[in-house]
Amino acid sequence: MSTATRSEFDRGIALTRHPEEAGRYEAELGAGWQIGGGVNGGLLLAVAGHALSLEHGQHPDPVSISGYYLSASTPGPATVRTEVLRTGRGLSTGTASLSQDGVERLRVVASHGDLAADDGEVRTTATPPQLPPPDQCIGVEHAPRQLIEQAALLERFDLRLDPATVGWALGQPSGNGRIQGWFRLADGRDPDPLLLLLVADALPPVTFDLGLPGWAPTVELTVHLRARPAPGWLRVVHSTRNVAGGYFEEDAEVWDEAGRLVAQSRQLARVPR
Repeated sequence: MSTATRSEFDRGIALTRHPEEAGRYEAELGAGWQIGGGVNGGLLLAVAGHALSLEHGQHPDPVSISGYYLSASTPGPATVRTEVLRTGRGLSTGTASLSQDGVERLRVVASHGDLAADDGEVRTTATPPQLPPPDQCIGVEHAPRQLIEQAALLERFDLRLDPATVGWALGQPSGNGRIQGWFRLADGRDPDPLLLLLVADALPPVTFDLGLPGWAPTVELTVHLRARPAPGWLRVVHSTRNVAGGYFEEDAEVWDEAGRLVAQSRQLARVPR
């Protein structure tokens, strides 16, 4: 069974079920999703989350998913092995392991549900980031050449960054540890829960805004999905408050076109060398 479709993202997370081994899927990690020394961590989390979505059936959407990055993934074939730990009425929980050539790259634990069935009352004090309209923000085409050279995945995105948070691109980082902007895929595919896993790790590392450019490898990434996103642009904000011992946390919020907070995440990453 193949799950490939026309969108670059769908091709990037496409899986083929192994004909003999239950819970096993084969994937092909594309070079277009590279950043720094490996394939983007959000894309890898989406691949593993996709495999678990297929296994859980009636619970297609990741609700809470955590990934531990054990080694850098490279473009090429990958294998995802899943195990369903529990199936309940509202949630199913399982694990997934993504490996290449027998080397484990990513280990995931996740609970899946049906976000369409949980669209009840919302109580929140959170507010979406205030951004200029997309046409008044800074597109990827204006990114520094050194960033484009180490981040092929940016060509897959229509990313418009808030001018107030891109001083680092001019050699003038604010020191606030905050980057925010508008996001959508360059090929026009509408967002869904699996895409939100990529979006949570899509912006440049917030360490850029601290004057620390370079690849920031993810150690662990957890994403909580709160609703299925409406079609259109997503507003994304990444921030950090603590850099210590060679590591930093990066908190993210993702808001949809309807003004709904659809995903929250936190990751621990290494400070760029």
